[in-house]
Amino acid sequence: MKQADKIRIFAREKYVVPARGQHEKRFCIRTGDVVRDMKLVGGRTPAVCSALKTKEFLRENALRLISRTGPESGQSTTVTYTYEFVDTPSDRGPDRQDAWNRLRGALKDVFAEYGGGEAYLRAERASFRDASDRK
Repeated sequence: MKQADKIRIFAREKYVVPARGQHEKRFCIRTGDVVRDMKLVGGRTPAVCSALKTKEFLRENALRLISRTGPESGQSTTVTYTYEFVDTPSDRGPDRQDAWNRLRGALKDVFAEYGGGEAYLRAERASFRDASDRK
């Protein structure tokens, strides 16, 4: 997966989905926040700036870029993009990705009781082997 795709997915999950869920009309994304939260190093700020203003990002999330604030170069951690939703969730129909995101982590508490997912799988494998040894 390309870096730009990872940035767009992160921005969608961290900013777009929550803003849409709270029925906000507009919201902002600060480039520096994305760089920090994704722990991007090595001059990745221009990549973040580019990914957040692509037609692909806007189209996939039904957004319109309202404004960009920051230095003239547009390539800084201080650049802030302000977006507006161009439709309502009911206009878009069911969103399979949103449904998947709601399900993510649904069994987190169940696995925590077993000491995590790996511990649960180890226990299941051990009990499976024990059952086959008894035969």
